[in-house]
Amino acid sequence: MGVLMSKKQQVEKVQKCNAVISAFQAGVRDRQAGTKQEEELEEKETPARPSASPEEMISEEAKSEEPDHSSSLVPSQQMSVPTREESKVNQEAWSRLRDGKGVEPEELDKSHQLTPPAFVRPKREAGDDQPVEVELDKTEQPPSEEMCDVCEVWTADDLYPCRICTRVFHDGCLRELGYLRAEALQEMRDTAKTRTGWSCYYCDNLNLLLTEEEMYSLMETFKQCKIIPESCLVSDELLQYRHFVSKQQFDKDLTDEQEEEVLAQFAALDPDRKGQIEWSDFLYFESLAVLTKLRTENSLVRLLTAKERDTARTAFLNLDQDKDGLVTRAECRQAQQSWFHTLSKDSQCCNVSISHVGPIYESSPTSLGRDCIKPDEIRRVNWAEFLKESAIYILAARPNSTAMHIRLPL
Repeated sequence: MGVLMSKKQQVEKVQKCNAVISAFQAGVRDRQAGTKQEEELEEKETPARPSASPEEMISEEAKSEEPDHSSSLVPSQQMSVPTREESKVNQEAWSRLRDGKGVEPEELDKSHQLTPPAFVRPKREAGDDQPVEVELDKTEQPPSEEMCDVCEVWTADDLYPCRICTRVFHDGCLRELGYLRAEALQEMRDTAKTRTGWSCYYCDNLNLLLTEEEMYSLMETFKQCKIIPESCLVSDELLQYRHFVSKQQFDKDLTDEQEEEVLAQFAALDPDRKGQIEWSDFLYFESLAVLTKLRTENSLVRLLTAKERDTARTAFLNLDQDKDGLVTRAECRQAQQSWFHTLSKDSQCCNVSISHVGPIYESSPTSLGRDCIKPDEIRRVNWAEFLKESAIYILAARPNSTAMHIRLPL
């Protein structure tokens, strides 16, 4: 009886919270509408208000004095003011990058009511590189959480799940956090409850997978190459960066073939052909490069969530038609490429879920044009090898962006 009463009390508490939040949201809307009307009236009324408080008079006097102060500056001082502001902005960007916040939204409303969460970078454990036992015949099927990860309130159908983790969110909470702009919010509403799915701001940010030591190394490389955080990069800047990294690691410049490969990477990171790549896409690409270089395959498997392991398990079982627990390496590469098909917006014909990956037949597009099969493609791999080799591609498919953050296997 006591357990039943406690559940009833929890339900009543949630209902009360919903009522309070609804009343609060209604009050916020009324308050915003009232403030807009007051501002419009103030713009129409030119004479000064006699009933202004002392604080308002002081702030108005300070604002009126600012133009006179700026006009009295000499040209050199006027030039130094924006320079100091730019350096301050850059320092804030570096601190956000160091603390794991990754990307500052372009149109972040500084007056938002909710406080963004503090991200904590992971720490590598002693047995991080040891093999991970993931059973093939046992699906995990983790249920999504019932409460919004931001406000911790349950509102049934108004919650949007993440396709990577078990978190759920209100679209209003994400808007108030400032992490999603209007376009991204609408995309979330359209895809979160479909087969394509949507990644929350935790899972979308691949940079959060790096430890503090790994992030420090990456930041030092950015600083030495004079890469400015949260700024877009053109092809020449990416080439310059790659030349610097090659000179630093291998003590030699890039060859002509390597430069062509860098330009191909640029095209993959610029799917909309805007002539520049977004900072987040560049950061995710470099973060995956750090993971590939410094982590073992076993360590990468440990980063996969239960949902990702279930999806990989389904893909392997669909490829293993004879049920002998083995697939060819060519089929393994086909699965690795299929992780990204559901994220493609340009071609609906490629909207293939990894759960529908099947064996490669002679008439399939993957096999066309192959006069001879390489011995490596015939070699068969088991479930454990399949998961280890696919882990980095599964992680690379997390972001909602259509940019390719990793070079796909040929």
